[in-house]
Amino acid sequence: MIIIAAGVVSTLILIDAANSVAVEEPEPEPDPDPVPIVKYFSRLTGFPIAGQEQLNAPATCVMIENSPDARPQSGLTAAGVVYEAEAEGGITRFMAVYQQHDLPMLLGPVRSLRLYYAHWARPYNCAIAHWGGADDALWLVRNTPGFRDADQSFNPSAYWRIKNWGRYAPHDGYTNAERQIALNAARGFGPSEFVGFPRAVGGVLPTRSEVPATAINIKMVGAYYSVRYAYDAASNSYLRSHESGGAHMDKDVNAVVTQNAPKVVIAIRTAEEGRAGGYYMNTVAVGTGAAYIFQNGEYIEGTWTKSSILAELEFHDAAGKPIVFVPGQVWITAVVKNRPITWQ
Repeated sequence: MIIIAAGVVSTLILIDAANSVAVEEPEPEPDPDPVPIVKYFSRLTGFPIAGQEQLNAPATCVMIENSPDARPQSGLTAAGVVYEAEAEGGITRFMAVYQQHDLPMLLGPVRSLRLYYAHWARPYNCAIAHWGGADDALWLVRNTPGFRDADQSFNPSAYWRIKNWGRYAPHDGYTNAERQIALNAARGFGPSEFVGFPRAVGGVLPTRSEVPATAINIKMVGAYYSVRYAYDAASNSYLRSHESGGAHMDKDVNAVVTQNAPKVVIAIRTAEEGRAGGYYMNTVAVGTGAAYIFQNGEYIEGTWTKSSILAELEFHDAAGKPIVFVPGQVWITAVVKNRPITWQ
């Protein structure tokens, strides 16, 4: 997003201290062509960015594990958007989306790709960073034009297995900004063009409601993966924790831990379908359904729509108007089998 404002010319008044007389300088000639002030905002986060070159900076979508042995993860707090869904056996997994200038210095644990994450990733024109994957997902990203496959299997120098923090395989695969940027350059993964969610910037107001929602519960399979959010008015964000107890933390390269706290929380109702030769199900990512949207301590009734693999995910309110999000991280959880989504 780009905003342009006209420049401002002011008059300078000087005081002659020796004679206590005010002296006004001649009015300067007006500038016939004032230089406009241009402001750029990230399409991914809505935050201000350094310049036009960052608007379409290469994007990277990273598959990150969420089993208890993978916690705390690294890099989730820096993501512009996080997608969450079941991967197998009720265990959820994340896909974190970044543009190149926001990639953190530690990302992981990196795990395998599923088909529905590839569907969510495609509109971002992102490099999909993953460590292997399901057969149907691998076939799609390796054989379909437009996908940018950054699988560890073919890009081993972009990943490593961490040797500290008590991690062990398969919970020890990591990457970072330096290696992913080098991978983008080596593979020729250039600018990433996408629209992104509507954001409340440049005088645009966020979508509001009159329904308070300061405590959110999203039920998944078991307490280890069911999540709770507590609204923090001071930061206008939602502090994330697991039903099994304890805040959901993120650890950076210096081992500093921070609680995950997205600005916008969304739960989408969807379905799942079987896959040939697989013991787990695929979440349906293309289609439409109910969306439960939380921002500014409020609940907004909505609908999600993704009309094709190429199409971006969209959200509309009950009146059919596009929902405008506050700037900051958006965390989207796909919920199947009519599992409870509650708030108060």
